[in-house]
Amino acid sequence: MHPWNLTPKEAIQLQKHLRDQVKTNLTLRHPKFIAGVDVAYLREEEQSVATAVVVSSVDFETVESAVARMKTPFPYIPGLLSFREVPPILKALKKLSRLPDLILVDGHGRAHPRRFGIASHLGLWLKHPTIGIGKSRLCGEFRQPEHGRGSSTDLVHKGEVIGKVLRTRVGVKPVFVSVGYGLPLEECVSWALAMTSRFRLPEPIRRADQLCRESKAYCSHG
Repeated sequence: MHPWNLTPKEAIQLQKHLRDQVKTNLTLRHPKFIAGVDVAYLREEEQSVATAVVVSSVDFETVESAVARMKTPFPYIPGLLSFREVPPILKALKKLSRLPDLILVDGHGRAHPRRFGIASHLGLWLKHPTIGIGKSRLCGEFRQPEHGRGSSTDLVHKGEVIGKVLRTRVGVKPVFVSVGYGLPLEECVSWALAMTSRFRLPEPIRRADQLCRESKAYCSHG
């Protein structure tokens, strides 16, 4: 779709160009396999470690996982995370036996200053349903949701609702859910909640994060 070796200025212009290509009208009927993806860094080696963990939507069993390692392709610049993390994530996804029905991304989609975060970039590249689930806010304003599981409030930036602030468990910090690619916001929130069990994060992302930490430790000692 485009080269990855861009300057920061070119990357920003590309985000502005691609954001209007994000669709929210794909049909997703009874997805069985939902993946979480995450990236960790080996800073001294300038390497990235990406993980993809596929979880059954029926019983939360881990179906498959993959780890990929490559030279970190882009510097750390706030708002341009996708240029740093999508290439290693794509490499990890290619190692799976099949592309999962839905991908949950540890990061933002539309909840981004230019409405084109990593979840949207990955989804558009693959033309495949993705959801952005951030642990913290990148931009926008919100009020805290009620304490009950499933409570949510709007995340608003410059007068536009760009996501939902969702309480996935009683008494834990909320997560920030936004459209990645393919699905409307309400459906994104439903799937984020449906794939969350005993912890704050949806299981696919939580397990991808855990595998990332384990793989990073293994590579560091290897």
